Amino acid sequence: MNEGHPKPPAPSDDFELAKPAPPAGPDGSPADREPGDRGAWDEPRETADARPRPLHDPDPYGTPPYGGPGPWAPAPPVQHPMATPAQGTPVTAPPEPVPPAEPTVPAPAPSPEAAPDPVPRYDPWNPAPPSHQAAPLQHPGTPATAPRRDWPGWKKLIGVLLGVTLLAAGIGGFLGAWVQREGTTTVTLPKAGAVPEGRERDSVAGIAARALPGVVTLHVRGGDEGGTGTGFVLDGQGHILTNNHVVAPASGGGDITVTFSSGDTARAEVVGRDTGYDLAVVRVKGVRGLTPLTLGDSDAVRVGDPVVAIGAPFDLADTVTSGIVSAKDRPITAGGEKGDGTDVSYVDALQTDAPINPGNSGGPLLDAHARVIGVNSAIRSADRDSDSAESRSGSIGLGFAIPANQARRVAEELINTGHATHPVIGVTLDMDYAGDGARIDTEGGAAGPAVQKGGPGDRAGLKPGDLISGVDGHPVHSGEELIVRIRAHRPGDRLRLTVKSPGAEHTVTLRLGASGRN
Repeated sequence: MNEGHPKPPAPSDDFELAKPAPPAGPDGSPADREPGDRGAWDEPRETADARPRPLHDPDPYGTPPYGGPGPWAPAPPVQHPMATPAQGTPVTAPPEPVPPAEPTVPAPAPSPEAAPDPVPRYDPWNPAPPSHQAAPLQHPGTPATAPRRDWPGWKKLIGVLLGVTLLAAGIGGFLGAWVQREGTTTVTLPKAGAVPEGRERDSVAGIAARALPGVVTLHVRGGDEGGTGTGFVLDGQGHILTNNHVVAPASGGGDITVTFSSGDTARAEVVGRDTGYDLAVVRVKGVRGLTPLTLGDSDAVRVGDPVVAIGAPFDLADTVTSGIVSAKDRPITAGGEKGDGTDVSYVDALQTDAPINPGNSGGPLLDAHARVIGVNSAIRSADRDSDSAESRSGSIGLGFAIPANQARRVAEELINTGHATHPVIGVTLDMDYAGDGARIDTEGGAAGPAVQKGGPGDRAGLKPGDLISGVDGHPVHSGEELIVRIRAHRPGDRLRLTVKSPGAEHTVTLRLGASGRN
């Protein structure tokens, strides 16, 4: 019956039933004590550690937790919450009757340095501090939660940068799609980078930069005529070379104004002019800082060489165009408005496709070294349009310039003597001959005898009616072409002429004479 339970303790005489104490009087004796009665309160205390007897007999069954009275014992008195001391919460035991005891000295209060109770006591009204709380319960098999560790600083930085990058990419994609769909209100076009100020000397810009200070525009007024042309400076004395047909209106006492590329102007006067070569020289006075242009060798020019033309087409000063030399030794005749042939110009010209227009006359044709190789003089315009009575004037890529070698000789003579000499062979040509070649007139005319007696042709054995078919090995197809070939030389030069006489063809050599007719 008692297996597994401790044996009930035997009754002991150390405990006895406690009786209710009678009311105490003023002196500590029972209030209802009769005088002369002697009781327990008068008896001296037998022992200092006498214990009061328990209220109940010991529990024969040993009911836990303290082996005292069983569940039928009266409930302990109600305990009210109270402040918990700093050393922990003491467990409140049932009050025990305190027997009379000798006065004792109260125990000293624990010092603040006293060590706390190593085993804190449970207080239902005041939970233990976190340092004394037990670890949370865990189910079996559940791994313990690892302590939380903060990321190092660089990982946080990478996370922030990644977040910012993703946000920027999203915003950029949204804006790009919106701009592509809706467009923008302001358009900004790309701008090219800076261009170097300098240019190569042999480029068109480099040639123009060197030549423009020496090119001038001429405005001519005289009588009822006037016009605009171009010229260029020959030397520091103010001599300017241009075409004869540019200054012709002022030949009877007109006015010539020269405008430089800087915008400065000056009055000019005619030094000399020649209708046969269509060249003239004028001069300005009182002008300093002139920039002369250098004359090149026109005989060294080759077809296909690059050229630059400068002039004032339609009074547009300092106009620069470029092209190539299209051909050499083109026999060109210009003028002839007088009808007697005295104003006809015969030019053994350089042909170019550089655009030349009215107003370019007298301007320089430059090579790649900014040297003058020709004087722009004539153009070939298109034929009249079938639907219009007016001809289409202007450049069609056929421009002609007087070779610089010829212009140099004529300009020197005009400056030095006021007139130019022409090379001649001393014969009169039949300009109405329609066959191939240049035929000597049979009878002569107003221009003189068919063969001038004692002249170069007479000394070489030329006869009236002879047909000249070549000069220095080059074929000749007309009288104009023969004159052009002769004018390309200087007086005194030797020529070889291919002559067809009746029944025979032979070659003669002669020395050119000079004529003073302007």
